[in-house]
Amino acid sequence: MIVYGYNVAEAILKNKNLCKKVRKIVIQDSLRAKFANLLPENAKFRVVYVRKCEIDFLAKGLHQGIMIDMDYSYCSLWDFLKKNPSSVVILDHLEDPHNFGAIIRTAKAAGFDGIIIPKDRGVGVTSTVVKTSVGTIFDIDVVQVTNLKNTIDELKKEGFWIVGTDMAGSDYRSIDYTGKIALVIGNEGKGMSKLVKDNCDFLATIPLTQNVESLNASVATGIMLYEYVRQKIKK
Repeated sequence: MIVYGYNVAEAILKNKNLCKKVRKIVIQDSLRAKFANLLPENAKFRVVYVRKCEIDFLAKGLHQGIMIDMDYSYCSLWDFLKKNPSSVVILDHLEDPHNFGAIIRTAKAAGFDGIIIPKDRGVGVTSTVVKTSVGTIFDIDVVQVTNLKNTIDELKKEGFWIVGTDMAGSDYRSIDYTGKIALVIGNEGKGMSKLVKDNCDFLATIPLTQNVESLNASVATGIMLYEYVRQKIKK
């Protein structure tokens, strides 16, 4: 995986375990001094210095002078459950990498233990997701599964209540989030799939004024996550 940007690079290079996954770093030659303090001593990865035009071509985005080629591995559901989590966000075939990255950042800030995504027909971890998360993706478990319905069944066995987001649901503030919670966020256009929706314990909606039909997926997620936080603090 290729990632880029100063904040992302800082998050990776200050973590010894993440440094072990780095294969190569490309740095804009004119910014060599800027990144000198980030590079760990006795690093085993290659560092290549190139002209700005070269890194512009390679990054195809706002790179801030640094690119990192590294390995990234998803967490398995079984390894995740072994950690005895109490909160998780399930993304039901979300498609926008910017939404995914923003949700990761907010979930980490709200103290959630992980994110679950499907293997097919949805966004996975990409350089855009990593950059939008501002590196917080490396501090939270991202679990990739082949079947969301079966995953929900496993979560229920572990004592999780499944809360889905749906326009026909109850006011999100009326739901008790003080137990083990899995919050399901549906696809940006279609919402939750029928099978996932049918297996939710509760359906929640965010009341809107008459002139607003819906909220961006990451914004709606943030509102829901912080209702969870509010209730936890109140408890």
